[in-house]
Amino acid sequence: MKLLLTGCAGYVGSMVAHELLAQGHSVRGYDNLMYGGEPMLGFWANPNFDFVKGDVRDPLAVRAAVEGCDGIVHLAAIVGDPACKREPELARSTNLDGSINLIEEAKRAGLKRFVFASTCSNYGKMTDPDKLVDESSELSPVSLYAETKVAVENIVMDAAKMGPVSGTSLRFSTVYGVSPRMRYDLTVNQFAREAWKDRKLMVFGEQFWRPYIHVRDMARGVAVACMAPEELVSGEVFNVGSTAENYTKKMIVELLQGMIPDLEVEYVSQNDDPRDYRVSFAKIETRLGFGISRTVPQGLKEILSLVSQEILSEAGRKFGN
Repeated sequence: MKLLLTGCAGYVGSMVAHELLAQGHSVRGYDNLMYGGEPMLGFWANPNFDFVKGDVRDPLAVRAAVEGCDGIVHLAAIVGDPACKREPELARSTNLDGSINLIEEAKRAGLKRFVFASTCSNYGKMTDPDKLVDESSELSPVSLYAETKVAVENIVMDAAKMGPVSGTSLRFSTVYGVSPRMRYDLTVNQFAREAWKDRKLMVFGEQFWRPYIHVRDMARGVAVACMAPEELVSGEVFNVGSTAENYTKKMIVELLQGMIPDLEVEYVSQNDDPRDYRVSFAKIETRLGFGISRTVPQGLKEILSLVSQEILSEAGRKFGN
């Protein structure tokens, strides 16, 4: 397929572009280059890649970018609770209005495939801490970021019901791992970097649960959704990750302590974090045959190797989507 990939220069998007190209798809990247375009250098010369600079909030630019494509993989967003809280109007206009632009253009162009990057943060806080949440569980978004994702999920599902778009929403686990657009504001990456650099960690709310996924596996999950038969994914929501990869922050810290014996840890009590969820990934495993290839312990070692050998200069240690 010829796929329009929004957010193609981002932490996740650059890895998704690699994966889609490796699977034989043609990719048209679309990004406003808020954080620069360097992550695209690895596939820039690929004959199956072309790029359009633009903003998802610009309807005319979106219409031009969609031209000639068979489907859309929509990743572009103001990502994460802190970023959305800092600039709420930008977050709403990008995450919600921009997504609506893309969905409307997908319908106008008669595109069959629309894969939307959502988040497990939509679950908010488990009502029963002894049970896993799944795609049928109640959504309780407690941040602007999650609120925009839930709103777009509903629009994608409506589009799938009305046709012709076969919309699919992927609720991703918390991501980690090395990417061309490196981020250290993600729990696993941040803990590993700070532990190596300072030999100290201050951890807030160590008891709260989250599922985690390597960025390469996230990219593979997108590719699987793109290639799956329409009848398996149209109008469907999938959690993307592995049930075995649910961790508390304390569990991640204990893994790090096994790798850095002299690590000093201070736990700071925090009982008011509304996000606390353990997630089941049985649906994507059974219906689409998806499984992960990397685990959190492997991811910690990967980041420790990166920072201990000073592979990236300070100038390259940018945060971003």
